[in-house]
Amino acid sequence: MYVRFQSPVPNRRGIYPGVFGLVNALAKQGRLSDAEEAFRRENNAWYEANFTDPATVDPTVYDRAVNPEAAAWFKASAGHLIRRVPGYLAILAAHGVECIRLESADPGRIIYEDDDQVVVVPRAIE
Repeated sequence: MYVRFQSPVPNRRGIYPGVFGLVNALAKQGRLSDAEEAFRRENNAWYEANFTDPATVDPTVYDRAVNPEAAAWFKASAGHLIRRVPGYLAILAAHGVECIRLESADPGRIIYEDDDQVVVVPRAIE
């Protein structure tokens, strides 16, 4: 089983931004409080230290020309990573940004996989 937290609506490029992208967008817009920004920085750093960025393993994984609409999903077994997500969800809720939790046994064609996650291309666009 796989788990993803994302916007329920696509952005202008037709992509459904994930939870980290949504919070990072608020930060880029300067909308986070000092406490929210401290949480974001601390937890983003923790993820960078404890979670593989698929693009560092395969630079084409998120290339729009090669893998349009590629999206990362946690493996349900990655509880140590999923446990930090509620803090991000709280930030989004405080700013009125909706984020939904999806679960799927088959989220799409797997183009990257490690112990904690998969990156998939949704089958609907293949």
